[in-house]
Amino acid sequence: MGHSEEMIQKAIAQENGKVHVNAQSIPEKYQQKRADETGVIEHIRYPSKDYFLAGKEITKEANVYLPYGYSRDKKYNVLYLMHGIGGDEAEWGMVDEDSLVKRMMDNLIYYKEIEPFIVVTPNGRSTENCAREGSDYNSFYVFGKELRSDLIPYMEAHYSTYAVEGDPSASRMHRAMAGLSMGGMQTINIGIGECMDLFSYFGAFSAAPTSNLAEKTAKILEDTPYTVDYFYNICGTEDEIAYDSAAAAAKNLPDLCDKLKESDNFMWQELKGMHDFHIWYLGFFNFAQIAFK
Repeated sequence: MGHSEEMIQKAIAQENGKVHVNAQSIPEKYQQKRADETGVIEHIRYPSKDYFLAGKEITKEANVYLPYGYSRDKKYNVLYLMHGIGGDEAEWGMVDEDSLVKRMMDNLIYYKEIEPFIVVTPNGRSTENCAREGSDYNSFYVFGKELRSDLIPYMEAHYSTYAVEGDPSASRMHRAMAGLSMGGMQTINIGIGECMDLFSYFGAFSAAPTSNLAEKTAKILEDTPYTVDYFYNICGTEDEIAYDSAAAAAKNLPDLCDKLKESDNFMWQELKGMHDFHIWYLGFFNFAQIAFK
């Protein structure tokens, strides 16, 4: 194996004050369940509305990872992590001690690879019928209303974040949005497309075919006064569901938009893989080290 191949396999470079991660696999030590210094997972219920239909008041659910040592005396960044079209708030497995997301977070924090932050996995369907089966997938496209009006305000009222009362844009650099497949679409279409005043870090893992094309996203970014701290993308080259659409949505964005630059605040990562959690967990592992740097 040559030196260049080794660098591709384990590239972690420090440039312009940002950590760039292009790992091809998750090292075993970050997947182990820790016996000590572990975070906790809470299940929350918060008031919302059926934004897809008639605006009826409803209750939504989400899971929240709190890092080891969480304290109201400290402030924490928050990652909103979205699921795919066939999942719900539990699809990322962030429900108990066996959660791989929890194990990766616990170990990344323990080994001081990242500063502790909160992870939220909500249900991305903004409708009363938000179960995996029987819901209308179009309800994914109005999630921005719930995110802005209900979920973020709930998190900032009940947890210790960097929220600035009355001015959510003042703390946008302390929020990130990422997701797999349909959640990757939501990150692009909603996170970047509608909520640049709320987020400055974005991660799209195998973004779904209905993701905005790069030309549209580039125009949105050029027209907004807000900057992107980082936009990370990953997709498997054998992904027959999402590769073409994900590439069309993001791969060439730096060529179309002055606000995104390779080796500064943008990464397109592709590697052999399908439309599955082999890619998505790796995407989370890499993005967790990029966000909030």
